[in-house]
Amino acid sequence: MSTATFVVAATSSEVLNVIAAFVGGLIIAGALIWAVQFGMRVRDRELPRPNPDEQPHLPADGPVWETREMREPDEVPRAQDGQRLMPYDLHHSGSRTGRDQHRRRWLPGSSGSFGSGGLGHS
Repeated sequence: MSTATFVVAATSSEVLNVIAAFVGGLIIAGALIWAVQFGMRVRDRELPRPNPDEQPHLPADGPVWETREMREPDEVPRAQDGQRLMPYDLHHSGSRTGRDQHRRRWLPGSSGSFGSGGLGHS
């Protein structure tokens, strides 16, 4: 084989690479255009968005406020006479309202946060 044959072979593979890249780009661009058109068709079939007057409103008596309360654990009752506990023997919640509703505040001189490195209560 002559040098000219190698040059032609190398040039033809470069041309084929450029053509393959161009065709691949066209396929990707076509897929993106199809996906956008498909999404537009799906969106046209959806129900219309609600008007502002159909949006939820506050109740007539105003907003609902949160309730703050101190909770304490509600222990699982012990079985009697070797009988196993049934679901109706258990309470509906794992905690209950505490007897003391006074919220314990941070005291000056006590530790401030977890990992603060302080001495704790002094």
